[in-house]
Amino acid sequence: MDRRRFINNYLPAGLMVPSFMSGVGFRAYASGHQLLDNYLLPAGDNDRVLVVIQLNGGNDGLNTVIPIDKFGQYYNARNNVYIAQEKVLRLDRHPNTGLHPAMTGMQQLFNEGKMHIVQSVGYPRPNFSHFRATDIWMSASESNQVVNTGWLGRLLDELYPGFPSNYPNTTMPDPLAIQIGSVTSLTLQGPAQPMGMSISNPSSFYSFVNNQSDPAPNSYAGKELTFVRETYRQTQRYGDVIKTANSKVTSQMPYPTGNTLADQLKIVARLIKGGLKTKIYLVSYGGFDTHANQVNTGDTTGGIHARLLGNVSSAIKAFQDDLRFLEIEKRVVGMTYSEFGRRIKSNGSNGTDHGAAAPLFVFGDSVQPGISGNNPDIPLNATVSDNVPYQYDFRSVYASILSNWLCVDAGMLNTVMLKQFQNLPLTKTGTCSVLSPVGDPDQLLVPYPNPFFSTIKVQFKTAGGHTLIQVLDGAGRLVKILIDQVMDPGTFETQYNGQHLPAGVYYIRLQNEIIQQVKTVIKV
Repeated sequence: MDRRRFINNYLPAGLMVPSFMSGVGFRAYASGHQLLDNYLLPAGDNDRVLVVIQLNGGNDGLNTVIPIDKFGQYYNARNNVYIAQEKVLRLDRHPNTGLHPAMTGMQQLFNEGKMHIVQSVGYPRPNFSHFRATDIWMSASESNQVVNTGWLGRLLDELYPGFPSNYPNTTMPDPLAIQIGSVTSLTLQGPAQPMGMSISNPSSFYSFVNNQSDPAPNSYAGKELTFVRETYRQTQRYGDVIKTANSKVTSQMPYPTGNTLADQLKIVARLIKGGLKTKIYLVSYGGFDTHANQVNTGDTTGGIHARLLGNVSSAIKAFQDDLRFLEIEKRVVGMTYSEFGRRIKSNGSNGTDHGAAAPLFVFGDSVQPGISGNNPDIPLNATVSDNVPYQYDFRSVYASILSNWLCVDAGMLNTVMLKQFQNLPLTKTGTCSVLSPVGDPDQLLVPYPNPFFSTIKVQFKTAGGHTLIQVLDGAGRLVKILIDQVMDPGTFETQYNGQHLPAGVYYIRLQNEIIQQVKTVIKV
C-alpha cells in the first residue's frame, strides 16, 4: 500500500493517530470507517488468497444455471439440448433456479452457504472471438480498447513495486502469483513484466544452477538478456520455497481421478497449506467450445458439456473439502469465469454457438451465499441471433473481490481496474473489516510494560483459527510479525525485543479472522 497516498488522501488535517487509536479495540462492521480499514488491513498484509478458475472455450450458461421459472421459453429455444425440468438440481431458498444434473458437488456447496452465483455476467459490446474475448477478460479492458496488462498483474505491481528487482525478500519471500500450467497468462502481466510464475508440478520443479553468468553486452539485446537471466535466477530461488511448501503437506482429502482441474486445485491447496504467502493462484480447464454434440442424442443430461460440468463441480467440491480438512478454508475464495457464454437458441448439431453473457460462480467459506441477479430473459420465439443480455459487468465482480476480499483501498482499486465499478455483495459482511471502535471490553490484546524500553510482552486471546500479531511503526509500516499461524482457542503470550527501535509510537495489532484490535505502545 502507498503510505504517502494514505496520509495525503485519508488522514484529516490535524488528526493525531496515536490519540485516535490508543487503547481502542476494533470490530468489523458493514460500512463506515474506510480510513481505518485501509490503515489496519492493507491488501498486501492480509493472508487471504484468491483462486481463479478459467473455463476455456465459452461455457453455455443456460444449461449450467437453468431458469426454472422460464422453462417454457428455455425449452422452446433449445429443445434438442435442454435439460428436463425434473432432472434439474434444486437450490435451497431459490426455487426458480437450478443447476445442471452433473453439478451435484456445487449444488451441495451452494446449499451449505459456500457459493454465490452471479447471473448474466458480461460487458457492453461483447466480442465473440475466443482470443480477443479472453484478452478482454484477462486485461479488464473495454472491448474496443487494447490493454497489454492484466487486472491481477496491475494489482501485484501496486502491492509489490519494483518487482522483480530485490525479490524475493524478507517481506515477500514467495512468488506473488502462481499459475498452474506452462505459460503465465495476460491476467498476471504487469506494466513491465509478468508478476507471477507458471509451474506444472511442485515435485518436479526446476533444478537449481549456479547464479553466476557471463556479463551481458551493453546494448538493447544485452539489457533484455540481463532481464531474462534475472527472472530465471529468481525462479530458481522460488523453486526452493515451493518445494519446501509442497513437502510440508503429508495428507490431503481425496480428489477425483482423471480430472485435470482437480489435479491443479490439489497442488494449490498444498501450496497454501504449506505456508506460501502467495496471494493469487490461476488454474484452467478447457473444452467448453461446444458447437456440436454438446449433449447426447436421446439423453441431454449426458455428453461433452455434462462431462465438463461434472469435472468442474467435483473438482471444486473436493478442493473446498480439502481446504476445510487442512484448516485453511477461511483464507481462500475462488471464482470461475469463461470468455463468453453461448447463444440462447441451440444449433442443429446438438450444440450452441458463441454468445454473450453467462453466469459465474464465487465459492468459499467467506462467500455471501445466494444469487445476484435474475434468470435471464428468453424470447418466446428466439432466433439464432439472440443473446443473453448482460446484467453485471465482469469487472464489477473483479472489483468487488479486490475490494471486499483482498481489501484493496479505493485509490488503488481505481488504478488496478482502470475506472470505478459496481460493488457486489459477494463476500460476507466484515470480511474486509471496515472497522468501528467498540472499546476494549474483552481485553483481547494486552501489551506490557507500556511504555517499554527494550522487551515488550503481548498477552492475547484468540477464538481459534488463523491468528496474526504484528508490530507496526507510527506510519503504519510493518516492523515485525510476532504470530502468523492457525491456533487453538485460548489466551497466549508472546514477546518482542524492540531495543533497536528508535523511541516513538508503535502499534501492536491482533487479527483473528474478522476481528481486529490495535493497541498503541510507546518506546522510550
